[in-house]
Amino acid sequence: MIKGLAITVVAVLAVVQLLARPSDAAVSCGQVDTSLTPCLTYLTKGGTPSTQCCSGVRSLKSMTGTKADRQAACNCLKQAAARYQGIKDAAAAALSQKCGVQLSVPISRKTDCS
Repeated sequence: MIKGLAITVVAVLAVVQLLARPSDAAVSCGQVDTSLTPCLTYLTKGGTPSTQCCSGVRSLKSMTGTKADRQAACNCLKQAAARYQGIKDAAAAALSQKCGVQLSVPISRKTDCS
């Protein structure tokens, strides 16, 4: 009887631990797009990124804490760069530096996201 109860308790604890485990869900392209939409003027015309743009870059940095998040964000950035043909590669590459944010996700059409 006690052995059966112990096995049941262990099984319940294992299920609870699995349910409490943080999700492996990566950042979505919608989140990435929302963060960097204020940067479109800078990315297409150059100059200096706006305060709102840099705030979005900081937001993107905070979303990309795991490798899965960084890979997902990288793929989203590549897709976005393909959608907006007027994006200047040099402006995209310099964005994080101009905002003073060390971004672990490069903003480039040519990045290998793996």
